[in-house]
Amino acid sequence: MKITKNRSGCPLSTSLDIIGDKWSLVVVRDLFLGRDTFSKIMTENPEKIASNILSDRLKKMKAKGILDFRICPIDKKVKTYYLTDLGIDLYPTMYELMHWTLKHFEFELHPLTKSWLTENKDNTDTEIIANAMQSYKSHRMEVHGF
Repeated sequence: MKITKNRSGCPLSTSLDIIGDKWSLVVVRDLFLGRDTFSKIMTENPEKIASNILSDRLKKMKAKGILDFRICPIDKKVKTYYLTDLGIDLYPTMYELMHWTLKHFEFELHPLTKSWLTENKDNTDTEIIANAMQSYKSHRMEVHGF
């Protein structure tokens, strides 16, 4: 995808223009966790994203090719969101951000984070990243057929 308008031509600055707001990576995380509809993200997201913000982020990330959606065949009003390969490729960056935070800051961990840390304690970083990305691709294939 060609970026025609950015602040400085710096790759870091450009990536932050695309996904550097408060919510975009949280939405990507939620999609990795299987929260694949607007209502699931709204009700299961522990950060309590506002509906107008969620709608805006979903539209922006779809426009950038990070995610897409399918209309639910059972209920035509429901969109099922999924990460594209571009969105899946964000996982290593998200993983490194999570580890940077865990290394440098103390805070109460969410139960899912505690469980994830326990499940992955014997795996290497490379294994964790590869497994998460492959698992999501398998899920996407199962649910969406590609």
